[in-house]
Amino acid sequence: MELLRKWLGHPEDIYNLLRFKMGGYRAVMPRMDTVSGEGCAGGGKSFAVAVKIHCFFSLSSHAVCIFYLVLRALDTVEDDMSIPLDVKVPMLHEFHSHLYQPDWKYTESKEKDRQVLEDFPTISMEFRKLSKVYQDVISDICHKMGVGMAEFLEKKVDSQHEWDKYCHYVAGLVGIGLSRLFSASELEDSIVGQDTELANSMGLFLQKTNIIRDYLEDQMEGREFWPREVWSRYAKKLSDLAKPENIDVAVQCLNELITNALHHVPDVLTYLSRLKNQSVFNFCAIPQVMAIATLAACYNNQQVFRGVVKIRKGQAVTLMMDATNIQAVKAIMYQYVEEV
Repeated sequence: MELLRKWLGHPEDIYNLLRFKMGGYRAVMPRMDTVSGEGCAGGGKSFAVAVKIHCFFSLSSHAVCIFYLVLRALDTVEDDMSIPLDVKVPMLHEFHSHLYQPDWKYTESKEKDRQVLEDFPTISMEFRKLSKVYQDVISDICHKMGVGMAEFLEKKVDSQHEWDKYCHYVAGLVGIGLSRLFSASELEDSIVGQDTELANSMGLFLQKTNIIRDYLEDQMEGREFWPREVWSRYAKKLSDLAKPENIDVAVQCLNELITNALHHVPDVLTYLSRLKNQSVFNFCAIPQVMAIATLAACYNNQQVFRGVVKIRKGQAVTLMMDATNIQAVKAIMYQYVEEV
């Protein structure tokens, strides 16, 4: 009955789901632009939506797939709470060097995505087959990300500056790396890879959205990513925001963080306006419009502190089919900012 009420409340969702099924998906999955190979291996939970959906769209390059798998393996080490800190910190620092060690693998992980660590020799072998220009980008980003992840294992996110720094390490660097790969492949102009500030903003917008939306899940797993500088004005402990008696101040805190995240939208639009390749545009734009729709759904929403806030499937499909040019993306962003 609840499902029926949802559909009746948004009849356009039914239409758009059918439109997608009947061929609308072709608008977001144009023919593949091969750079150095084709196909894409699997993967699990991602720290950046953009990387996660690459396989779904069968986008441009083998290099992007390898980049994803290398960072997936690194992220699995960071997430694995069974690895002691004195082992994990040097592992993260040195992880990039394992790309050049044919036999290195890690078989003691307890994480659900441990296969990427157990089969790392396969990933590193494919990495070493890439052109040097791609290898240099992937290795450099992996090194910087590992160092950053290790830094935040040993400290919490206190200031808003540190929130930006943490998001840079785990997502901004992904945006920078992808942008450098797009330029190296000549799918995009060199400025796309060179303007690291805009590429960083692309990652920060996605990561902040995930962190804001995942408040309750992170609390239940003992993780804290909301910046103390903000939440400490509303509660003594971050976990206190989930208490029913604190719901009003919790929502105020939530709204402040969403407002912070929205400051990245101008950079996102500038970045997207520079893209020339249709596949790259779709790949980059779709996660961004999903993010702004998610923030609009979270804004002023007590459900963030009680369960999961998700955008509707029909809404997601509509966004995917519509976000194929810069004017449409600007209109979508405007619509959701107006909603907020």
